[in-house]
Amino acid sequence: MSTDENPGPSRRSILCGVLVALAVPGGLAACGDASTPTTGGGSTGATPSGSSPGTTPGGAARGVVALSDVPDGGGVVVETPDKPLVITRSGNTVQAFDATCPHAGTTVGAPVNGVITCPNHGSTFTASDGARTGGPATTGLKTVQVKVEGDQVIVLP
Repeated sequence: MSTDENPGPSRRSILCGVLVALAVPGGLAACGDASTPTTGGGSTGATPSGSSPGTTPGGAARGVVALSDVPDGGGVVVETPDKPLVITRSGNTVQAFDATCPHAGTTVGAPVNGVITCPNHGSTFTASDGARTGGPATTGLKTVQVKVEGDQVIVLP
């Protein structure tokens, strides 16, 4: 086998799939690898009867991360079935942005010192409102509507 061939899924990705399928609380936190810029976890807690992980009955909204996993004054990047999201928190205010950089589609990193940075070409955005502050991106990050229910950050439809 040459080193250029793809040997297939890693043990970590297989384990991640099993954990997600079983809806183990906190299972998504172990899913990242060195090539995945995502941090944080996925939905935690029980899945309502008759719905899939991360959805409410009827599929109207979904929990994407526990509020306790979003550092106050910072944030996390989480994968959702639709797109990666940057979830930021300042005290009781929680906001979410599409984590796809508007320049080249790379997933941006979690905020550091109030700045969200794209690792691909260095575009920067403010963690408070997703506005562009530098780099080749010409627009800011798109806002995604969220609310907090209990300890879950819920994406609104």
